[in-house]
Amino acid sequence: MGPLHPASAEEIKNAVSSALGDKLQRAVVDLGELTIWVKPADYVASAMILRDAPGCQFEQLLDLCGVDYSEYGSGQYDGLRYCVVSHLLSVSLNQRLRLKVFCADDDFPVLPSLVDVWSSVNWFEREAFDLFGIIFEGHDDLRRILTDYGFIGHPFRKDFPTTGHVEMRYDPEQKRVIYQPVTIEPREITPRIIREDSYAGQQGRASAGKV
Repeated sequence: MGPLHPASAEEIKNAVSSALGDKLQRAVVDLGELTIWVKPADYVASAMILRDAPGCQFEQLLDLCGVDYSEYGSGQYDGLRYCVVSHLLSVSLNQRLRLKVFCADDDFPVLPSLVDVWSSVNWFEREAFDLFGIIFEGHDDLRRILTDYGFIGHPFRKDFPTTGHVEMRYDPEQKRVIYQPVTIEPREITPRIIREDSYAGQQGRASAGKV
């Protein structure tokens, strides 16, 4: 028996729309891929439906990441700032789905955790917390995973300075690692470009001499 032929994005959209009902805020097919949006209050319930409902059966969560929309569209974006994006796979039906949900509060972004729906989300939610400061309620080990334990801030936020807030160094007098305000001066680096009008001609003559 050959591999299961995947449904089209429109067919997946119809199945997902039927399964979620009024929990579905929006569904868009673009470049052959389906993306759907749900409300934070419906996030966990929608995830369970997407995992279990006939025609959906997204048994695996492949990836989850945060997005900061604060500078989207060159600053013309007007909407909630933080979004969590998940990519789901149905092994049974050979189909994929992108799930988006926005945090309701820009000042304190919070969403329920999906660890009880897909265990693979554990480290992905820790990464989104570490880099974007998104809190996942119900996660039993929500701590930093990429930055240092003493790191201050969330480096993937658009307003996080490129040099950070603090720097770490070893202090020989205290015989330990310490943190201090960054000493790097912000500056713009303009590459030095050298243009020689005769360069192309010189290269041409050199090539001709090797013939």
